[in-house]
Amino acid sequence: MYVLIPAYCPDEAIFSVVSGFMGYDDYNIVVVDDGSGEAYAAVFGELLSDKYGGRVKVLRHESNCGKGAALKTGLAYIKTVAAENEGVVTVDADGQHLVSDALKVAAAWRAEPKAFVTGSRKLNGKVPLRSKMGNSITRSIFAITTGVRVYDTQTGLRAFSVQGIDDMLTIGGDRYDYEINQLLFTTKHHIPIVEVPIETVYLSGNKSSHFRGFKDSWLIYKMIIVFMLSSFSSFVVDYALLLILAAVFRRLPSAVETVPGEYRLPLLGMNVDTHLLALIIARAVSSFVNYLLNRKVVFKTKSWSSIFRYYLVIIALLAANYLLLSLVSTANGLPLWIAQLVVQASLYPLSFILQRKFVFPTKQKENLKDNGN
Repeated sequence: MYVLIPAYCPDEAIFSVVSGFMGYDDYNIVVVDDGSGEAYAAVFGELLSDKYGGRVKVLRHESNCGKGAALKTGLAYIKTVAAENEGVVTVDADGQHLVSDALKVAAAWRAEPKAFVTGSRKLNGKVPLRSKMGNSITRSIFAITTGVRVYDTQTGLRAFSVQGIDDMLTIGGDRYDYEINQLLFTTKHHIPIVEVPIETVYLSGNKSSHFRGFKDSWLIYKMIIVFMLSSFSSFVVDYALLLILAAVFRRLPSAVETVPGEYRLPLLGMNVDTHLLALIIARAVSSFVNYLLNRKVVFKTKSWSSIFRYYLVIIALLAANYLLLSLVSTANGLPLWIAQLVVQASLYPLSFILQRKFVFPTKQKENLKDNGN
């Protein structure tokens, strides 16, 4: 088993972390100095001393590249020296992951080597407010957008197979976004996530954390925010076209008002609701804009095969939109411009989930499986 420790300007806690594994001969330690500089050369030098029996490998970045980049550097090295039946457990350098918990996570991976195993903190007791709120928000958004519930989305204590390293190296993100992207990758590829309860440890109010507030929060939530912006852009097109076309259609000489606020047009031998006609045309235009944005920017797939599934979803959502619009607008007398806002807001979460799970799915990966120690 390989222990991978990314470290940036570490304090003496890193010695306790590394020492904790010295009593276990089947653990090899890889530490990545993420550009800490000359001021910390002595710390990393001591890890290479005889005190640790030559069991520690130290890799270095010339400048600070971020936690995700440090993890990738360590994984790339481990791939060259580890057997395929081995595993990797990632541990933070600041002492917030107890060695006993890391051993529990590693044991859980050995018991279920096809899984992606994480250490899950209870997050009760004296937990810094920003950490508690951040995890709570991320947990909720993650569950809504992936359909998978993970209690602790921000834990860095994780274990997986060496066979999965190739995939781990393709995952985007060089900072804290890399860890949320790992979870998004596993859910997208239907890899089981196993959570192992661990102790919640925050030292000195988590002052040792190098999390950069707004910048790293943006990186973590970027994919979700980009989807929202894509949906909003398409919504603007859809909403504007709906209002414009509905106004144009009801002013046509052939339009007949059947009930207050509802007009019908003779079309192909039928009397068609002007709201429905406007909705179909507006949705045809806006949905194609949305498909292109989601395909190229959000879910990043090159295949056009998803377009059939996409329009199945669009047709279903269109039917739901029209039924709800009739219910909200006609039955309750709301103006069209308000009714459509209410309906679109209620259908938005369903649209995201259907697109992620059905329209742009990825087949299950098999390369996180393992049968070893």
